[in-house]
Amino acid sequence: QVQLVETGGGFVQPGGSLRLSCAASGNIFSRNAMGWYRQAPGKQRELVASITSGGSTNYADSVKGRFTISRDSAKNTVYLQMNSLKPEDAAVYYCNLKWLVSTNYWGQGTQVTVSS
Repeated sequence: QVQLVETGGGFVQPGGSLRLSCAASGNIFSRNAMGWYRQAPGKQRELVASITSGGSTNYADSVKGRFTISRDSAKNTVYLQMNSLKPEDAAVYYCNLKWLVSTNYWGQGTQVTVSS
């Protein structure tokens, strides 16, 4: 059984920063990808950023230059540093862990609110 525990969401004013963390535990395949998705009310869940066990990263165009994803593979933990936050970044952020084709795990989600 794999579990993902997210921390770090909260309230921030526009232009502020937040750092999300997601710790995975359980029987985890060493070659995997971890990432962050978000879902705002009335919208589909979308990829924010992902990082493979080899360190390759991928970002949504809307967050490039503002968000940075990183991971500590020894701790099975992924981080999302979010800077210059905008109101449109407000959403529930979900941690994701996947490997091979069909193995896919989700965290419970953490709320990020950006408002003045």
